[in-house]
Amino acid sequence: MMSFINRWWLVSAMLASVLLISACGFHLRGASEFPFKTIYVQGSETTPLGVSLRRNLKGQENTALVDNEKDADVVLDILSERPEKVILSLTVQGLVREYTLNSYLTFQVRNSDGKLFLPPTTIVLHRVISYNENVILSKAAEEAMLYKDMQGDLIQQVVRRLSVLKMD
Repeated sequence: MMSFINRWWLVSAMLASVLLISACGFHLRGASEFPFKTIYVQGSETTPLGVSLRRNLKGQENTALVDNEKDADVVLDILSERPEKVILSLTVQGLVREYTLNSYLTFQVRNSDGKLFLPPTTIVLHRVISYNENVILSKAAEEAMLYKDMQGDLIQQVVRRLSVLKMD
């Protein structure tokens, strides 16, 4: 059974940690505010990244995803997206020990007249995955999960860059 003094110290420590966290300015990231009202996404209509990006943009409160480039304030051009799997290390027997999973996304932002607000930009993400031929199915599932995680990170980076876009 915990004594009164131990309980008092525990409550005091918890209260102090809550006060310190709130005092440092920590707060959850809210919805992104874009400097434009409408956006059109060009390219990657059927890829998982393109579908997720469109879903994310449709969910934004102050911005509408339009179906026509001429109706949009800005056009997000997906120039290329590509996953890559590279051998990182081998065992003494020459078998793969680790892979590096890379995900590349190149995009630009312009208006319907062609004026660039953001020149072609490439985002590159890397993840390292160990490999064991004895558990091929679980490693394939882990690889798919890592690619999906990278896809989410790519979308968040694109959204953050859109939210700080200079529309001059």
